[in-house]
Amino acid sequence: MKRKVFATALTMSMVMGLAACGGGSSAQTTAAAENKTEAAGTTAAESAAETKGAAAETKADGAVTGTKQGETVLKCAFNQSAENPEAETVRRMSDELYDATNGRYSIEVYPNELLGNQADSLQSVEVGAIDMALVANSIVEGVNPDFAIIGTPYIYDSVEQQEKFFKSGALDELFASTESAGFRCLAAYSLGPRNVYSRDGAITTPEELSGKKIRVMQSDTMIQMMNAMGGVGTPMSQGDVYSAIQTKTLDGAENNIITYIDLKQYEVAPYYNETGHLMIPDELVISADVMNAMSPEDQEALKKVAADSVDTAFKLCGELREKYYKQAKDLGVTVTKVDIAPFQKNCQTLIDNVANRSETTKNIYAKLKEIK
Repeated sequence: MKRKVFATALTMSMVMGLAACGGGSSAQTTAAAENKTEAAGTTAAESAAETKGAAAETKADGAVTGTKQGETVLKCAFNQSAENPEAETVRRMSDELYDATNGRYSIEVYPNELLGNQADSLQSVEVGAIDMALVANSIVEGVNPDFAIIGTPYIYDSVEQQEKFFKSGALDELFASTESAGFRCLAAYSLGPRNVYSRDGAITTPEELSGKKIRVMQSDTMIQMMNAMGGVGTPMSQGDVYSAIQTKTLDGAENNIITYIDLKQYEVAPYYNETGHLMIPDELVISADVMNAMSPEDQEALKKVAADSVDTAFKLCGELREKYYKQAKDLGVTVTKVDIAPFQKNCQTLIDNVANRSETTKNIYAKLKEIK
């Protein structure tokens, strides 16, 4: 109860602070955006200009909206930039939701942790203080450990398999399981394969990774994964990673090429090693109270546009990954191909443990293996 009260108070203070900005821009908001993106500006903006349809509108409080505003506007928290493909996906989904509900609903995205970090955002969604959020699977795993199965290393054979799986309906029961915690998962996206990047040279084997402190997301599964791969899994908030590598607190980190380039982490860790160990989902979640307050017809409309948005997310992410890989050399990045077999072998015990955790994880894992 104390946790819920705190989350509500924290979020309400954030929302009131944003509303107080009025028609002017807030220095605090600007600073948060700059700290979050490490001045990534031009790279992301150029990519966004090529992928966007109708232009997004950025409001005085930092929110990004679609071209249509509904009678009810759902606030969606996000920890990365407004130019990120997942933010763009939700922006497009907003216009589709407006059309599908005859103007009753739309969505606005608050990027760069304007409504709090991912853990705080999810807590705020649970109590209905924020309507929606985009959060990493590892955060949702803290509510229901069975979510670990879709964020386990080396379980996906390809991006194409993962996309088919996310669209197959195999996750419907898992997504509905969080309703008792106060929220529901609407869709899963993925920015693509995550790879280890390092400060002081390429890493191609578990032995070369040995002893190196590598930032991972704040989850037991992620720590176990990096330790199994040979490194020292070091959980840390994304906003602290750049400076931690710069000051040699970390030897590197792991992430997809989109986040790596957007946050300019190549400046402090210029070796990008294609370990391809993880394609962790990000979930689009909504407050159960908010969703249940919608009419049955509007709930169905929301579910449909959310399901359709998976196509958009994978398309935009694929285009941006390709673009960033082409740019990497010009940015001073050394991209190294890696024989992933030794890393896979080291992670097999973890994979088996997660897959056999419950009947739910066993069924999900079996369904995944049926998709080629």
